[in-house]
Amino acid sequence: MKKMLLLLACAGLLGAPVAKSGQDAGQDAGQDAGQDAGQDAGQDAGQAAAEVEHYAVDAGMSLPFSDAVRVGNMLYLSGKIGNLPGTAQLAAGGIQGETRQTMENIKASLEKHGSSLDEVVKCTVFLADIAEWGAMNEVYITYFAANPPARSALGASGLALGARVEIECLAALR
Repeated sequence: MKKMLLLLACAGLLGAPVAKSGQDAGQDAGQDAGQDAGQDAGQDAGQAAAEVEHYAVDAGMSLPFSDAVRVGNMLYLSGKIGNLPGTAQLAAGGIQGETRQTMENIKASLEKHGSSLDEVVKCTVFLADIAEWGAMNEVYITYFAANPPARSALGASGLALGARVEIECLAALR
């Protein structure tokens, strides 16, 4: 039941028509009959699709993805690595230095697009070596001291530019 509600909530957030279960469809059949023929059956009158806005990566960095995408009041950041801003050079200091720079890059991107670390609701951490999870986590937790977001972490067989860590985040807008 919780998974179904989550899926329905996500579909509604993205403005997609929501499929109804058999029980709900039967209850709503009478209500749907009165809708205008030109209106989508899955959308209520007055409900608009969520607005989508893509934010480009910094000038000078020719990359095949957006820095972030806003859908309604949510901000989806592309994965960030510990490169020094505007360059392809990774921060010194191994996993902890890269994690610190990664988090600073995330913080800057969030603030640039109208959010902050306080509004982050979910992060996914990719590690070149899962054995470095503890060292990464020592730095990561300093950025979310009060209300840490939900998080997943996994090992990867390789990250961009030979990075040790990549982190992507989802955040609400202020």
